[in-house]
Amino acid sequence: MKVIVTGGLGFIGCNFIKYILQSHNEEYKILNIDSVTYAANQSLIPEFERFINYDFQKTDITSQKEVRKIFSSFSPDLIINFAAESHVDNSITKSAEFINTNIIGTHILLEESRRYLEKSDKADSFKFIQISTDEVYGSLSITDSSSCENSNYKPNSPYSASKASADHLTSSWFRTYGLPSIITHSSNNFGPYQHKEKLIPKIIDNYINNKKIPIYGDGKNIRDWIFVSDNVKALLTIMKLGEPGEIYNIGGDNELTNLELVSKICDSIKKIYPDKDLATLSDAVEFVEDRPGHDFRYSMNSDKLNKLSNSPYLSNFEDSIVETIKWYVEVE
Repeated sequence: MKVIVTGGLGFIGCNFIKYILQSHNEEYKILNIDSVTYAANQSLIPEFERFINYDFQKTDITSQKEVRKIFSSFSPDLIINFAAESHVDNSITKSAEFINTNIIGTHILLEESRRYLEKSDKADSFKFIQISTDEVYGSLSITDSSSCENSNYKPNSPYSASKASADHLTSSWFRTYGLPSIITHSSNNFGPYQHKEKLIPKIIDNYINNKKIPIYGDGKNIRDWIFVSDNVKALLTIMKLGEPGEIYNIGGDNELTNLELVSKICDSIKKIYPDKDLATLSDAVEFVEDRPGHDFRYSMNSDKLNKLSNSPYLSNFEDSIVETIKWYVEVE
């Protein structure tokens, strides 16, 4: 299967490619297209290029001319769109970049997929997978039920609004043009290769280096966390078994307040590195002014995904946190 991976040097995209190349090498031919922004994991390029079924092209998905050339020369069976601006704080101060990549870029990919299929014999096997986020469902209260695939969209940040817009475009290209597309919503990912601007890498880096850990507001906001490798495994199931026109939630079944998350990570660091002189939790945390429009809680029901396959996709959270800590401290 010939797969175009957009944003394959980003956090989830690079973990997806790494897993495919290491575990499913003979099943897929990968073309990674990435614009190589500040968040790109360029250190992985030499590792990926060792595989003969991998190729890379530096391309921005907002360049319709270049995307068209790639479709024509590569003849993909599947597009999986990881390419996105994703940091919520950045979306508040630089929203235009999010509109351009997340909305305009997705539109170009959808339209070029439609044009490509008009001239291709792959209409019966082709799939377009749009990688989205739990944030499109908006904020939940502590008593609200988890969001399902048919829950209303209520995005509250420029980031989540841009992803919701991309989702609606993807759905409309299925309904209007019959483009075989699938949307996935995952909860908060963590693991190796995530940029240090994100919460878990920042907690690890700041705590191990005796710097204050900034926590928005009172630290009681709740997020559901999923190890990036678990998300990748779920995506593979959806690639193989998911039905075009459907949405699949990929939850981590692991809701924690931000303070609970910090506590777990700091406790794990102390156990892994008992000889390090580390601060107490109360001394390590610094409460800062809350983010504008900060959503209180995200939670997703993943029953629909679980019915696709009998194989469980979630690993043990504590083990995954330990693996993540060791990667940032000893490898990164």
